[in-house]
Amino acid sequence: MPYGDVIARNAEAPDLRLARLNGELRDASAQTILRVSMIREWPERMTYVSSFGAESVAMLALIADVDPSLPIVFLDTGMHFPQTLDHRDEVIERLGLTGVRSIPPNETERKVLDPKNDLWKTDTDACCALRKVRPLEPALEGFSAWITGRKRFHGGARMSLPVFEFANGRYKINPLANWTPEDVDLMIRQRNLPRHPLVSQGYPSIGCWPCTKPVAEGEDVRAGRWAGQDKTECGLHVDKNERPRVF
Repeated sequence: MPYGDVIARNAEAPDLRLARLNGELRDASAQTILRVSMIREWPERMTYVSSFGAESVAMLALIADVDPSLPIVFLDTGMHFPQTLDHRDEVIERLGLTGVRSIPPNETERKVLDPKNDLWKTDTDACCALRKVRPLEPALEGFSAWITGRKRFHGGARMSLPVFEFANGRYKINPLANWTPEDVDLMIRQRNLPRHPLVSQGYPSIGCWPCTKPVAEGEDVRAGRWAGQDKTECGLHVDKNERPRVF
């Protein structure tokens, strides 16, 4: 691709770029969305932020088809299920991913704010801010866009999720926005991808172990995340101005 084309696209105003991309790719396949984003729109300026959770392997496989060396950010909160860490390692090996970066919280800050690793018991927003939200910003430095695995069927604010967004100074790409649970399951089965071991135990959405519970049949897919609280998002996908004030 001519270098001048890349420069021109990067100079395009965000609202115009979003209108162009959402108009062009609103109904495109996830494969097409990823190829256009990674190769044409933001070459060498993109990353994927992955939890290596219940559905992550589908997106990771699609990314590996295009470029298995794409930088991938894994926020290692120190509170993941052991099964998640084992699944992460298995997926990395199976797909040949070479760009995975594990990003822990700032250890000095953690020792001051959460020395006993029990902040989740009293303030889940503060815990998420410490272990996920604040570590993400430096991890995204140097990237103009990042891929997410969010889908409309997750419910809540995600029901109106566009394919392309612009938030907090960066573009966000949601290639699987219009996928259904059946689409995810079909891809995993057809390609014989490794499943997160907790899915078979009733965990359709998996985060940190203190704040993730199994869900009953028929419940919302994210009903087990911060169960019994008003909280539905960790804060990664919430505008900076709308995040709860903590610390």
